[in-house]
Amino acid sequence: MQAGKAAESRDAGRPLQVTMKRGYEVLRDPHLNKGMAFTLEERQQLNIHGLLPPCFLGQDAQVYSIVKNFERLTSDLDRYILLMSLQDRNEKLFYKVLASDIERFMPIVYTPTVGLACQQYGLAFRRPRGLFITIHDQGHIATMLKSWPENVVKAIVVTDGERILGLGDLGCYGMGIPVGKLALYTACGGVKPNECLPVMLDVGTDNEALLKDPLYIGLRHKRIRGQAYDDLLDEFMEAVTSRYGMNCLIQFEDFANANAFRLLHKYRNKYCTFNDDIQGTASVAVAGLLAALRITKNRLSDHTVLFQGAGEAALGIANLIVMAMEKEGVSKDAAIKRIWMVDSKGLIVKGRASLTSEKQRFAHEHGEMKNLEDIVRDIKPSVLIGVAAIGGAFTTRILQDMAALNKRPIIFALSNPTSKAECTAEQCYKYTEGRGIFASGSPFDPVTLPSGQTLYPGQGNNSYVFPGVALGVISCGLKHIGEDVFLTTAEVIAQQVSEENLQEGRLYPPLVTIQQVSLKIAVKIAEEAYRNNSASTYPQPKDLEAFIRSQMYSTDYTSFVADSYAWPEEAMKVKL
Repeated sequence: MQAGKAAESRDAGRPLQVTMKRGYEVLRDPHLNKGMAFTLEERQQLNIHGLLPPCFLGQDAQVYSIVKNFERLTSDLDRYILLMSLQDRNEKLFYKVLASDIERFMPIVYTPTVGLACQQYGLAFRRPRGLFITIHDQGHIATMLKSWPENVVKAIVVTDGERILGLGDLGCYGMGIPVGKLALYTACGGVKPNECLPVMLDVGTDNEALLKDPLYIGLRHKRIRGQAYDDLLDEFMEAVTSRYGMNCLIQFEDFANANAFRLLHKYRNKYCTFNDDIQGTASVAVAGLLAALRITKNRLSDHTVLFQGAGEAALGIANLIVMAMEKEGVSKDAAIKRIWMVDSKGLIVKGRASLTSEKQRFAHEHGEMKNLEDIVRDIKPSVLIGVAAIGGAFTTRILQDMAALNKRPIIFALSNPTSKAECTAEQCYKYTEGRGIFASGSPFDPVTLPSGQTLYPGQGNNSYVFPGVALGVISCGLKHIGEDVFLTTAEVIAQQVSEENLQEGRLYPPLVTIQQVSLKIAVKIAEEAYRNNSASTYPQPKDLEAFIRSQMYSTDYTSFVADSYAWPEEAMKVKL
């Protein structure tokens, strides 16, 4: 057996593991540390007997202890620090805790608390996680990648921190996003954490408050743009694939609009890459729409969609909606005509100045309008989607008008964090008289209607998408990730929503089932990859689900034993 590799043999139902580390090295390695769950034999063999209290706790007792400590804390930021500190010292216990109640802990390790954590990252900073690469390291990125201790990396989440959630430019403080995202790769998708790498590309920040912040951990100068920026990205992509292979998944996260689309188009056919803000958000939004169609009892192409916002998320969702409508048999031009967009300057119409090529696609013949309330009355949408991070944009009048225009209006307030949501679940249900079909980007509490019915708002969280996509892509060795992957993912997610879920107001499967949903997504992606010869993992497994399940991370502790064995007696006789 090799050091650090799980063996095939079993001890008390647990896989055996061998490590060459001893003493404090074991306790300070989060991949190995089990705290007081080490048995007496393990403590003696690993030279840690006496370094731990004379107490033996099972993993369930440890989870109970963490949860009790979690409940003692009153602020979500303190809870975030507690959980991330646990991840730093005992990885398996961290993921065991998340899995014990994913609905409770996901809002802490990711949206919405991670937004607050990023804003105060200097204050919350305890121990570095991931790789920090700066604009001044150009020409040496390959060397820096060698500093990372893992030789096998299958998934990278990278950001430059320019557009963190709806909070804007947080520079190096944005590292909390790749760290949190990859934690969900494991918690929701079973991707092995030692095969994941969070990366911050620090090119400076234009946030004056951060430049003056004495605790700021990044470069203290304005963002460097242009050719130097592009050269850094090119070198990074080449260095990653040179070290970890062309199949290494590289997820772009929270890049500003101008760079997000440009880099996606530049790299998507050369590397195994996707942008979660564009494609992940699109997939989860379309999944919600497909589920909503089971309530409205019609087709997607029967709807008129109005977006509040025309950035990465809006354009990504709109393009995937077009693809879904085409699948229903509608022409591309007809599908595009069903979609309208509003940006900071008003309704996007033909002839309006300074439209990007992405926005021009959805510009229609119409007079210019600026007020969203007036636009809703004029366009008469049946679907209203908010992705502009303008809190409260869906006013009482807009919600009431949506209810007047439609029997079952579809209203998605997808902006994060909660403070940026276009409306709350309660406002939507109240002003649409309980008829609104609602989904949000951040979680909202259940709402009880005057009739006594309790509705559970659907949270259109990208965590339904990216863990399953990553698991599927990694498992079958997909080299390029096309848009069809995200439409397939949306369809799988929508299929997992039961009639009972819909009656409760849920447009997404319960979060407690998210790992099963991720597995189904991964299997479907792998099936299609092998069908169209785009997979690179061969021979093709006979049972794809069993194969992918076998690749998934286990949160259960392994047993550590000495690699001891006996020779034949004859060979061990002492010769005199």
